Amino acid sequence: MSFYGPIRVRFFVFRFCWMRRGAWPSLAYDMAAKRRRVLERNTRPPIERMLKIHNLLKDGHHPNATQLAVALEVTTKTIYRDITFMRDRMELPVVFEPAYNGYCYDGEVGQFPTVQISEGELFAMLVAEKAMQQYRGTNFEKPLVSAFRKVTDSLTDTLSFNLNDFDQSISFRTSAAPVLNLDVIDTLAKAAAGNRQLQFNYRKPGTRKTESRVVDPYHLANVNSEWFLFAYCHLRDDIRTFTPARISDMKPTGKRFKPPKKFSLEKRLRGSFAIFTGNQEQEIVIRFNELVADYIREKRWHPTQKQRNLKDGGVELTMRLDSLSEVQRWVMTWCGNAQVVKPAELIQSVQEAARRILED
Repeated sequence: MSFYGPIRVRFFVFRFCWMRRGAWPSLAYDMAAKRRRVLERNTRPPIERMLKIHNLLKDGHHPNATQLAVALEVTTKTIYRDITFMRDRMELPVVFEPAYNGYCYDGEVGQFPTVQISEGELFAMLVAEKAMQQYRGTNFEKPLVSAFRKVTDSLTDTLSFNLNDFDQSISFRTSAAPVLNLDVIDTLAKAAAGNRQLQFNYRKPGTRKTESRVVDPYHLANVNSEWFLFAYCHLRDDIRTFTPARISDMKPTGKRFKPPKKFSLEKRLRGSFAIFTGNQEQEIVIRFNELVADYIREKRWHPTQKQRNLKDGGVELTMRLDSLSEVQRWVMTWCGNAQVVKPAELIQSVQEAARRILED
């Protein structure tokens, strides 16, 4: 089942019961209001309402706000907002004609202004919908559903598509999904967006004891499917990287901060293989044999990377990094199919790690 259920991009057909041939369609104004449903949460999307209004006006009818409100099951205030939007934002020539006590078009009108989307863009949207399924049941689900539906509701072309069929052809998988506390992620995201200072207890990797930290959260980033907080730590008087899974007892301090203009996550991570940074940039050269060379060629591992094909079918990868810890672990994952050429420090660390694996 799709994250959002059936999503259809369709023509909107306005159906009325005619009082007599050629007459204005009956809007069945029920004074008892037993069938009138004006709860806005149950009504049609705004773009669908405005399309229905457009079709009526283009066909030469002259509905007023009360008639439209009853037919579309909304309030007259909503109709007035729709008419204003159509006139001011969509630049449609909607006017009120006193002689008919209703609205009409003052001039020729072509097609209703709609969001134009290509087949490729629609396919990209569907792929994005699949990718967002990882947030099912989380604090992000509601805003993602809302945003996705707003986009699809604005489409009025003839294409009909059901995402249930799409489920069987494309999916996303991860071998090690991070364990997340979405309340923590949600709080960090709002604090970073609102420039609000936080206090929390933080545990470093490999330790049991926590430390109290007061931080100015600059940026919350998802790097390789894992979340990280980049924040100014008042205890260390420096920008530090925090893993949300090791944050506890978090609360706002009530203070706000002004983010420094010079902070740039892209610049900060430029010399890292993922998130860890160092002080000295080095050239990293690694050779991969023919068994894994295609996997290396098929990805962009780092912005600075250069590749050179070897005569034996292998490939040589060159990058410029200022931290070796992450690339050392990455080399180890290739199980002997990767050989470090330089620097010497990386060669030594890989050899030492291999020896520890063999020790009893």
